[in-house]
Amino acid sequence: MRVLMLGDIVGRPGRRAVQELLPSLLKDYQPDLVIANGENAAGGNGITKEVAEELFNQGIDLLTMGNHVWDRQGTAELLEEEKRIIRPANYPPGVPGRGFVLLEVKGLLKIGIINLQGRIFMPPSDCPFRVARALVEELKRETPMILIDFHAEATSEKVALGWYLDGEVSAVLGTHTHVQTADARLLPEGTAYITDVGMTGPRDSVLGLDPQAIIKRFLTQMPVRFDLAREGPLQVEGVAVDIDPFTGRALNIQRIQRYL
Repeated sequence: MRVLMLGDIVGRPGRRAVQELLPSLLKDYQPDLVIANGENAAGGNGITKEVAEELFNQGIDLLTMGNHVWDRQGTAELLEEEKRIIRPANYPPGVPGRGFVLLEVKGLLKIGIINLQGRIFMPPSDCPFRVARALVEELKRETPMILIDFHAEATSEKVALGWYLDGEVSAVLGTHTHVQTADARLLPEGTAYITDVGMTGPRDSVLGLDPQAIIKRFLTQMPVRFDLAREGPLQVEGVAVDIDPFTGRALNIQRIQRYL
């Protein structure tokens, strides 16, 4: 089983990068499943039904979310209706949507996907470690293949979750910081890990945003409007993870960087 995971898709530039670059990735890597983090896909913040459909039509099978999940009106209804979008599972009980999904691939194999949000330098949420453990035990009744999108700020928290779940899940893949890290590896017990899979969007930017606006904010500490960077090259970043469908152990993880 090969899973292709794309880093945070940022606004229209990120969606155009998917449109232009995903076809070649599908040809080169031949993934069985394509996942992307979509919490910034609509104008840089949140998701809409129209944007989600656009991404699904381009070949993405599942969208994960994060701390910007509620930034667009109507998201609660969308997450209740659309089973191909999941939000962090460690939100309090009663929150709309679902935090994990069990997918059938090629009508034969099943893989569990869990979305979690970190707690360090992030909005309050339940413990991702305890929620992960409970969901992994539940999903293991159905499949040995389990992948986690850990949407978190702190490197230490991401690394710790990777070690905590080593041998229990197929992959722990970090999102949120928009900068791809160079630490993709297989942990000793067979879990693929990377601190951040990167960003899909404008390359000449600060995390997808106009550099001049961010620089002005740092220099003056005054409020500024954060506009998306709209000029220059585009990028798609992510990882390809190969998983043994019988044991759930990862066989390989490869970083991906493509530019347009």
